[in-house]
Amino acid sequence: MIYVLGSIYIIVGLITLSLVLLHSGRGGGLSDMFGGGLGAAAAGSTSMERNLDRLTVLFGLVFVFLTVGLAFVIEQ
Repeated sequence: MIYVLGSIYIIVGLITLSLVLLHSGRGGGLSDMFGGGLGAAAAGSTSMERNLDRLTVLFGLVFVFLTVGLAFVIEQ
């Protein structure tokens, strides 16, 4: 059980990390340094960006619940 939850935990963590990195920069960060801020200011909030936000929140919540569940399983 620990191995199954641990492997799911790692996969969900990697997906969450990649979703966070896909977000456009909000200013002053590394994305502006490489020219990413120009397109983000003109594009606005698209439906794809809103779906990316929803997926990021969903996988973040799954990651939190897996963290708590894994802590309970390891404790027993």
